[in-house]
Parts: sequence; C-alpha cells; structure tokens
Amino acid sequence: MYSLTSTQALSRNDIHIILNRAQEYLEHDNFPTLCGKVAILFIEPSTRTNLSFQMSAQQLGLQVLNFSPDNSSFIKGESLQDTLETLAAMGVDIAVIRAKGDWPAMVDTNNLPIRLINAGSGVHEHPTQALLDALTIRQEFHDFTNLKVTIVGDVLHSRVARSNFDILTKLGAKVQFAGPPEFACEGVVSLAPWVDFDEALLDSDVVMMLRIQHERHQEGLVINKEEYHRRYGLTSARVAKMKKSAIIMHPGPVNRDVEIASEVIHYPQSRILTQVRNGVAIRMALLEKCLMEDYYEQLVSTEWSYISKRKITATSFAH
Repeated sequence: MYSLTSTQALSRNDIHIILNRAQEYLEHDNFPTLCGKVAILFIEPSTRTNLSFQMSAQQLGLQVLNFSPDNSSFIKGESLQDTLETLAAMGVDIAVIRAKGDWPAMVDTNNLPIRLINAGSGVHEHPTQALLDALTIRQEFHDFTNLKVTIVGDVLHSRVARSNFDILTKLGAKVQFAGPPEFACEGVVSLAPWVDFDEALLDSDVVMMLRIQHERHQEGLVINKEEYHRRYGLTSARVAKMKKSAIIMHPGPVNRDVEIASEVIHYPQSRILTQVRNGVAIRMALLEKCLMEDYYEQLVSTEWSYISKRKITATSFAH
C-alpha cells in the first residue's frame, strides 16, 4: 500500500516518474477515471494545497470527503491514529493530512489500512510542494545538474525549504540558503551554505522566496516588516541584478512588500502562478500513484524528452 509521508522515501527515479506523469496531465485532458475515496484532513489552514488536492481528486473521478477538525471528534480528544482507523473502516482509501506537528511520527503507519499523503507536517516536511517546485524548475531548465537554487527567508520554520533541499539535491541541483541570521537553524545550515542574499542573486538560477511565518514566531520578529523588506525583500532593484535566465518562485501565500515586492509577483521572471498550476497536476499524479501502486510505473516511462525550453513531454503508455 503506497503512501508518501516524507521526501526521504523518494528516489531520483521515483521523482522523475511523478514529474513525468504530472507533465502529461498538463498537456492532455484525457484523464483516467479512478475509483476511490479521498479524505482531506487539514488541521492547519491552507488554500492552495487544500483546494488543489480537492480539484485533483475530482478530476480523477474520486469521491472527496472534507474533514473539519472543529466539527470532529478531535475536540473530544480523539487521536489522529483513531481517526485514521475510523476512516479506513468506512472504506476511505487515501487520507491527505496537514497538521502543525510532525504528524507522521504520531501514527503507527504499519497498522493502518489506508494510504497517507503528507500535505504539510509542521516545520518538518511538505513533499508535494517540493515536487511541484521541481516540476516548475524542470520545465524551465530541463536539467538540474549544477543548477544553483537560493532559498531565502524564514528557513527556521519552513517545511518547504527542508523538502525542497532533499528533492532538488537528489536531482543534482546546488541548494543554498539566505536571509536573516536568526532564521538559520543548525539542522539546515549543516546541509547547505548560508550565503549573503545580495551576492547570491547575481549567479542564482532560481530564487525561491519564503513567507515569514508569523504564526510560528511566538516572540515576534527581531526586525520589523519594513526593515526586513529593505534588507531581504526581493525588490525590483534586486531583480534587475539577477541573471536574465533566472526565475522567481514562492510557495505562497505571499506577504506582499515584505519578502517580495507586489510588482515583482507578476514580473516575466515570476513562476509563482505556474507553481500553483503545477500543484494540481502533481497531486493528480500522486493520488494516482497511491491507488495504482505497482502498476503505476507501467503508465509512465522514466525517459523524458526535451522539446523546448519550457515544454517537456513524457513518453507514456496508454491509460
């Protein structure tokens, strides 16, 4: 029974197979019709991830059950383990979960007859965001080898940064971090260099800005929003210093005029809305993988061909 709770479980080959399938979904509308029930358990707020999973499931013909924690037995003290066992007993096939803590560590996955997808676990992981980011980058550059990706901002609280580091380095990219020194953390800094933001802009191929996660800063920010934007915000002046071929990314939601200037969001170099579009396709591919399991690799070839700078086509078998 296939689940995805951590990027650590994905090999380079696994990643490309999922990216290939997602690219097919972007280029063709002959989606397969699958049978199954998907429960969306978002114990932490979300717009993009939540709605894209709902849309992905619906486009594959799956039945979607939306779980509201405020109207559930959670408020009576029921554990996530018991909730998942209950859903499995009802015949739910997949549970898509987002929670503030490291929820995969809180459940006994070996004894759960239900597939699990991690849609965000506290500050720990966000596998589907990293996959859609990888797809966005691959569409632009074709190859990840020696590609320089600079992730900027609240790395301390970013599950996106952690999952992206794992996925992108497996694919051959060079990842580095930048931002206020107080946003660095030992677990991340030990993996990749912490660099000067303005210097990094000069030779980065991808500049990925991160939201300041105000809800996780219990003691507040050391610097105010205006000062943060001046020192670490992606402004028009900073974009002008970037390589002409470089792209701008952001997982959303965006704090406008804090980590990124409002006008920059819609610059030609921006791929922020492309990321959103790719998110639906990635989640379709992953839902299909969870249900198809071993047969899934027969649907999509590991080989993919470069057509143009922004168009990649996977060689696939018929549905």
